[in-house]
Amino acid sequence: MTKFIQFHLLTAYAPANLNRDDTGRPKTAIMGGIERLRVSSQSLKRAWRISEKFGEALSGNIGVRTRRLGRDIYQKLLDKGVTEKSALATAAKIAEQFGKLKNDKGAKGDLVNLDIEQLVHISPDEQQQIDQLLALLAEQGGREPQDDELKLLRAQAGGVDIALFGRMLASAPGFNVEAACQVAHAIGVSAVTIEEDFFTAVDDLNRKEEDAGSAHMGEQGFASALFYSYICISRDLLLKNLNGDEELVKRTLRALAETVVTVSPTGKQNSFATRAYASYVLAEIGEQQPRSLAVAFFNPVRSDNQVAEATQRLEEQYKKFDRAYGVCAERRYVMNVESGEGSLSELLDFICQ
Repeated sequence: MTKFIQFHLLTAYAPANLNRDDTGRPKTAIMGGIERLRVSSQSLKRAWRISEKFGEALSGNIGVRTRRLGRDIYQKLLDKGVTEKSALATAAKIAEQFGKLKNDKGAKGDLVNLDIEQLVHISPDEQQQIDQLLALLAEQGGREPQDDELKLLRAQAGGVDIALFGRMLASAPGFNVEAACQVAHAIGVSAVTIEEDFFTAVDDLNRKEEDAGSAHMGEQGFASALFYSYICISRDLLLKNLNGDEELVKRTLRALAETVVTVSPTGKQNSFATRAYASYVLAEIGEQQPRSLAVAFFNPVRSDNQVAEATQRLEEQYKKFDRAYGVCAERRYVMNVESGEGSLSELLDFICQ
């Protein structure tokens, strides 16, 4: 049976614009017939993946997400003394192993046509294989790679970020990796009203001889919410994606858990200082079928003490599921900042037992 690790978090944010839509306003969703503030799972995962905390904990095991692999290869070959013509041909051959190239005939310059049509996540193992091949080709006069050498690039995608969040390439399905970690969109537990901040900027060198007005005017949306977040990890799949490296699995789980409770989305960070730690974390481990506790908030929280009521609703909801379906987790750990229950270090130890 598959072992699952589930996290349920409550995190409070003061007025902010954590994750914008196409108009620049904070993203929202209708839940229970009421508009709520929302942060997309893509925004959350990117904030965690590129955070300093995650990077330091898993240094050397994190890949890079890019369309510009071909350009990088091209420049490395030039730096090794390979001619421009050979570098272009080799860069194209290697990059197209990871996806279809743009081949934009109207583009200015050859480098654009080295770009892969869609973002591709390159693992550290794959990058190492590429670098070794480039060194060999440069030593041998800049010759083009052979088919059997290109096949060697198809290494196990052992990067922890790929193992957690997966990789999907429609043009190269052989490189697909099923995500071991599923992340729900964070959703506000109460109704939301988006407000507009009107602002001006003053020219520091304007001495008001002619014009005392501002040099720039603008507006941006903002809102505040207590968010419910849900994360589910298949520990077995994570172990498989990391090639059976149990020690790396434990490091990955610790790094991810610490990151999700302490790292915030980066949208409009300089304007709002949107830094927050989770106020409540419920971690569950077991082989039972996973389930979100979002139903606890289909009726919006309207209390003067939203953190306390939302916490109570979460704990009541998992008990309701336990009564109806049987115990839904073998072990649980609670960190409740407001009541003083639990600690981050104990939480990290719990999920790695």
